[in-house]
Amino acid sequence: MRDAVIVEAVRTPIGRGKPNGALHDVHPVDLLAHSLRAVIERSGIDPALVDDVIGGIVTQVGEQGSNMTRRAALAAGYPESVPATTVDRQCGSSQQAIHFAAQGVIAGAYDIVVAAGVESMGRVPMGANLIGATDLSGVAFAERYPDELVPQGISAELIAAKWGLTRTQLDEFALGSHEKAARATKDGLFADELAPLRGLTADEGIRVGSTLETLAKLTPAYYDPAMAARFPQIGWEITAASASQVSDGSSAVLIMSGERAAQLGLRPLARLHSFAVAGDDPLLMLTAVIPATEKVLRRAGLDLSDIDLIEINEAFSPVVLAWAEETGADLSKVNVNGGAIALGHPLGASGARLTTTLVHALHQRGARYGLQTMCEAGGLANATIIERL
Repeated sequence: MRDAVIVEAVRTPIGRGKPNGALHDVHPVDLLAHSLRAVIERSGIDPALVDDVIGGIVTQVGEQGSNMTRRAALAAGYPESVPATTVDRQCGSSQQAIHFAAQGVIAGAYDIVVAAGVESMGRVPMGANLIGATDLSGVAFAERYPDELVPQGISAELIAAKWGLTRTQLDEFALGSHEKAARATKDGLFADELAPLRGLTADEGIRVGSTLETLAKLTPAYYDPAMAARFPQIGWEITAASASQVSDGSSAVLIMSGERAAQLGLRPLARLHSFAVAGDDPLLMLTAVIPATEKVLRRAGLDLSDIDLIEINEAFSPVVLAWAEETGADLSKVNVNGGAIALGHPLGASGARLTTTLVHALHQRGARYGLQTMCEAGGLANATIIERL
């Protein structure tokens, strides 16, 4: 049976998604092209060998619209003969790109693929692709959900309420993310995965020196009187500190069959072991990481205790804490170098960013199995297990 292996995995440092952010002036095409170029240069292969480039982008409009991955591949210097496509599974878009790439390699449809992702949230704001849409869902969807779904911040508050998570717990988790990310940066643990750009050599959003006392002064980020009336159980515990950051960045992963890697004299970093996608309540929206984790472990024939390191996207503190409570995950294995609360969450890039960080962390720690999962709008999640080689 054919396998799929990761040969290289790179990302840009993540910039703040604001007009004064370090990467704001970088066009999204150039932002993605930077990672696409770096992943090929580091591998040393001829880009003409690439069978396809699969890119994840969430807000596919304006500069990021019209299959932007193709323009980025050409901007990166790939031959015109190399095709490219763009996918959208919301925040899991580039993790889904990795799934599609690996599954294509295993099936024999591809030999070599680049899976990548990008988001320039400072230039193309989240939701910009929905401007002008007066009815997103039509009649049948509205009949099924007559009370309407809610924005993700409200979903995160509902999760905090359902699992009884306090403001202190959420803030402690957020502080831990920044502390781990700051330590990893200081110790050079991101050095092998980063492709510096425009003078940015480290993730821009990491904060040091915060305390529970300073975080306690922050006001709730998503309070809404109408939602408070509809959901009286919400305690309004989430602030800007316990939510992921708006960010700019890109990432890319080079995937091929183990046989092709051997032919090219390349030493793979990891094998893509197992894959799963799952759906859950779209009102809670962000809880599908729980069934996705269970599903991918079952497919892999592994227990959670077999997993050495875990990367779960820190969309909001309660997402990770509720997932940990339900799965019994050991938080000492989770996001060991910090997560999106500290590093940032450039939507389309985050899936491949997590994979990149996970692959390098497995090698740094001499660990075997890594699990990655990502909550996604609509009540969706991807989960992936990789094995260090």
